[in-house]
Amino acid sequence: MSEGLEGIEAGETLDEEMLYDLADLFKVFADTTRIKILYALMEADLCVADLASVVGVSQSAASHQLRLLKQAHLVKFQRDGKQIIYSLSDDHVYTMLSQGLTHICE
Repeated sequence: MSEGLEGIEAGETLDEEMLYDLADLFKVFADTTRIKILYALMEADLCVADLASVVGVSQSAASHQLRLLKQAHLVKFQRDGKQIIYSLSDDHVYTMLSQGLTHICE
């Protein structure tokens, strides 16, 4: 079961801090608006106005959720003039979402 876990040796126990951090990461996935934002960012890098439109929430609500996603290191941003463009932080986020969807569809 521990095969394929990078940085974790087979039979190694996770310390309490790592378990706490992992639980916090999974808590971020417990909100459907945040999941919708992440799936939208799988398709394209978007500004907050476009994300709000795609997800069907206010810009304020989208900004709030993006702040939580940034704190969890799931999204990143860059400035394009006056706009801030959001994207997934890395391929791990894409993999987590894809694996989660595969798991629930089995």
